[in-house]
Amino acid sequence: MSVSAHPFRRYMRNHVTRTTTCPGCGNGIITQAILRAIDELGLDMDDFIFVSGIGCSAWIPSPLFAADTLHTTHGRPIAFATGIKLCLPEKNILVASGDGDLAAIGGNHLIHAARRNIDMTVVLVNNGIYGMTGGQTAPTTPRGLTTITSPHGTLEHTFDICAMVAAAGASYVTRWTTYHPRQMTRSIKKAIVKKGFALVEAISQCPVQFGRAAKLGKAVDMLKHFKENSIRIDKARNLDEEALKGKIVVGEFVDIEKAELASEWARLKQEVMEV
Repeated sequence: MSVSAHPFRRYMRNHVTRTTTCPGCGNGIITQAILRAIDELGLDMDDFIFVSGIGCSAWIPSPLFAADTLHTTHGRPIAFATGIKLCLPEKNILVASGDGDLAAIGGNHLIHAARRNIDMTVVLVNNGIYGMTGGQTAPTTPRGLTTITSPHGTLEHTFDICAMVAAAGASYVTRWTTYHPRQMTRSIKKAIVKKGFALVEAISQCPVQFGRAAKLGKAVDMLKHFKENSIRIDKARNLDEEALKGKIVVGEFVDIEKAELASEWARLKQEVMEV
């Protein structure tokens, strides 16, 4: 009996037959959300350039996607993506990488790309820990969690990535967990067509590192945890800080229209050429 090919296999390189992700990792759910968004929009992979940095989630587009991909140095994918967008403004630029890559060493690039409102989609996979390199404390690690670099519990406060990017000036900011693949797909679709900087924060399970450190169990247990502890932003607005403790606020935080950098550069170039 023949086995039917996955409907999104056509978007992947033929020679890639397996992924680098651990069993139970949320990268597969997020990968399918990205590809489903592209498929439902009726876009071609040639319309895109995918950029990633270093870490578990950086392997989502590279080398898996049958498209132009750029696997960059640690923390720098948004900087590379900015250069690509300014040189090739007709292309859809999609950055896929992790919280350690984009919000730690790459945090300054994240802030200023949002401030500049340059037209790109950033899918930031947040698993709350440095997964690929052994499970160190990350900027997204919950305060008090014991990791290999915080044996007595981390004392550091946690980044609210969506709040930071919204404050920096992005056009579109949203957060979903891997328990919400349909909502995540819809948000990625909106992010791709949004003219400006668009962030999709994807809260993802890492049973090998974070799940073990937080004693949350296996992948299915972590997905149940996301289900039971997620709260929509419209409900969260009516709750105080104590009621929101330990909750994951999901939904759309920003959806606005404003001047976008690549378009402004093109306009300025035209004005200068006419002088």
